[in-house]
Amino acid sequence: MRLKFLLRPSWLALVVGVLAFAFACFYLLSPWQFSRNSERETQNNAIEASLDATPQPLDTVLPPGVAPTGKTEWARVSITGTYLPDAEVVARLRTVQGEPAFEVLTPLRLTDGQIALIDRGYVRPADHDNMPAYPAAPSGVVRVEARIRQDETDPKNRPAFADASTGGKLQSYVVDSRVVAASSGLHIRPGYFQLDENQPGVLGALPLPQIDSGPFFSYALQWIAFGVMAIGGLTYFTVRELKPGGALAEMGEKARRRRMSVAEMLAEDEASETGEARAERPAKQN
Repeated sequence: MRLKFLLRPSWLALVVGVLAFAFACFYLLSPWQFSRNSERETQNNAIEASLDATPQPLDTVLPPGVAPTGKTEWARVSITGTYLPDAEVVARLRTVQGEPAFEVLTPLRLTDGQIALIDRGYVRPADHDNMPAYPAAPSGVVRVEARIRQDETDPKNRPAFADASTGGKLQSYVVDSRVVAASSGLHIRPGYFQLDENQPGVLGALPLPQIDSGPFFSYALQWIAFGVMAIGGLTYFTVRELKPGGALAEMGEKARRRRMSVAEMLAEDEASETGEARAERPAKQN
């Protein structure tokens, strides 16, 4: 019966592989790209809305103790307080406009006692990629305008550190209020706040991300197409195998021929020729 080929181990392995690939395309890879496209759209909309928006008081946009989300990130806020330079941390291994940089993170004690982490912007490395000298944060009470940002996460969960390579300056691998809070012992509210240009304490103002949709939507459609092609290919080979001279029979015969020795192939060819000669003799006698 032709359907017996469906139980062959090789065919079962093919079916499982194709279905697993199609499942990954439809339920893992394409949804992942769609979600990234949605995140990019949310970011673009937030940045566009903030360009002409008037900065609002911090607690109006983000209540105390509440972590920023995609809905509040990039919103412009006004913050009044005093810089705490003794708790400053420098984020290392950063890239700004395609070139290496450091970002300077300085806590700011608000007038109501809260502490927010301010990203004062970037500075370029000095000789041998060392941390250069840069202006200190201004003293006294200042009012700054900044953009809300979500904390970054270090997969290795590394703390801030200081050694001979940093010149004794605390450095971290991410911009994360939790890392600065741990190194300083301060209770810092979640998230951080990126200074706009011409603000008190700003160094090199960080540029905004480019507003474009990116390739994520087309990538999602490609993964869906790959899944459909995989299912279509499996269907095609299944139908072909149901017919005489199916694909598996042809591949099995080729594999068998490859495994035969030269003597076995010559013997088989000789037997075939002998059979053909015997079949022709009665025709010649007639």
